[in-house]
Amino acid sequence: MNRTLMVQGTTSDAGKSALVTGLGRWLWRQGISVAPFKPQNMALNSAVTADGGEIGRAQALQAAACGIEPHTDHNPVLLKPNSDRGAQVIIQGHAVGNMEALAYSDYKQTAQVAVLDSYRRLAREYDVVLVEGAGSPAEINLRTNDIANMGFAEAVECPVLLIADIDRGGVFAHLVGTLALLSDSERQRVRGFVINRFRGDPALLQSGLDWLENETGTPVVGVLPYLQGLHLDAEDALNRHDGRSDDAALRVVVPALPRISNHTDFDPLRLHPQVDLYYVGPGETPPPADVVILPGSKSVRADRDWLAAQGWDVYLRRHLRYGGKLIGICGGFQMLGRQLHDPDGVEGAAGSSAGLALLDIETVLAPDKQLRNVRGRLAMAATPLQGYEIHAGVTTGPALESPAVLLDDGRSDGAVSDDGQVFGTYLHGLFDAAETCRALLVWAGLEGAEGDDHAGRREAGIDAMADAVAAHLDPAWLHKHLLDSRAETVS
Repeated sequence: MNRTLMVQGTTSDAGKSALVTGLGRWLWRQGISVAPFKPQNMALNSAVTADGGEIGRAQALQAAACGIEPHTDHNPVLLKPNSDRGAQVIIQGHAVGNMEALAYSDYKQTAQVAVLDSYRRLAREYDVVLVEGAGSPAEINLRTNDIANMGFAEAVECPVLLIADIDRGGVFAHLVGTLALLSDSERQRVRGFVINRFRGDPALLQSGLDWLENETGTPVVGVLPYLQGLHLDAEDALNRHDGRSDDAALRVVVPALPRISNHTDFDPLRLHPQVDLYYVGPGETPPPADVVILPGSKSVRADRDWLAAQGWDVYLRRHLRYGGKLIGICGGFQMLGRQLHDPDGVEGAAGSSAGLALLDIETVLAPDKQLRNVRGRLAMAATPLQGYEIHAGVTTGPALESPAVLLDDGRSDGAVSDDGQVFGTYLHGLFDAAETCRALLVWAGLEGAEGDDHAGRREAGIDAMADAVAAHLDPAWLHKHLLDSRAETVS
């Protein structure tokens, strides 16, 4: 028998991922075996699992909070948008193809089989499964064949905890309005509210909480404070407010590609005390930089065309002419080469595109992704590193004879230009380890670069969420729904 609780939100970014993370660590501290689960996720930030698949990064973080290795069952359906109307569909860790939104709506009944299959395995193995919804359960246009929110909760008959973000305003309207748009049976599943990101004296909120409970008959389980300095992996949203100060020792510029993927690669730099990281969006003029990083992309050829249209080709050549450094990661690495080929239409219309021709390589996109967690060392500094590969391209060319990384499995990865200014790699997560980050900053020209323990910062964020759960949520409610053997169960 298993206890299952689903966390749903009144909006995207209400705090669902963070609350599941905090609840997972809180349960793990008490010796409870617990697993995260997100039936359907739409995100371009992903991670490689222990069983060789691909899931959303938020679920990988939640698995770490629960003290377990990430597994494809933790996120059986992952949608990676590759256009405004379509996405690559990943089922239990592996891509099954690209689908337009309407086609996927019809496919959801098939996807639900995988969702329930993964959930039942977790329910058999763990004492508690913490389920995270997607977006809002009140999105009327998405209710048909829903597998992400109430459709899943109804299928497995689990209770729901509804969270809303007071920091964006309208929190009572969000909660009451969401309930009003649910069916009677769905409304009865909502067993409690959580208000997130509250600043100020909680006593000022009490009259509103009393009204909310009287109006809906649903208890407020707690009010979580706004946690300053909380750093958890983003599910998808790009935080553009990243500049630190004009006197930072190193300026790093990243183009905010339309289909940028795994931008969590840059969180260690965004938070590094010596680095000023700046994302440049459409129509913006890139500022002078010490380092430019071309990020991963879900649509490499389309994003390469976007770079050209935005004037980045001219900017990058001027940047290199004046001694700047350039890093390409995954799709960004592919863009550094002479040609990009997509003969099978893996990421869009079949065809070829010219790259930046800054490395003597070319890439052919293939239907089968390469998914690996790897260890190795930087070729230029012999610094140990770990990272992960998620890419559909096969890259060849003379530049690979000067690799960027030497892997423990005997392979080499990436390339470094003859003049040492251009560094390309398929590896995500390069900056997470303090020593690897320091070595790359030294290569970029930052004398006296400091190591920065991003992994430790992430772990501290998990603990901070668990501490907030323990301090601010009703212990009796948590005990009843998560710890009491008489709680609602699912076989």
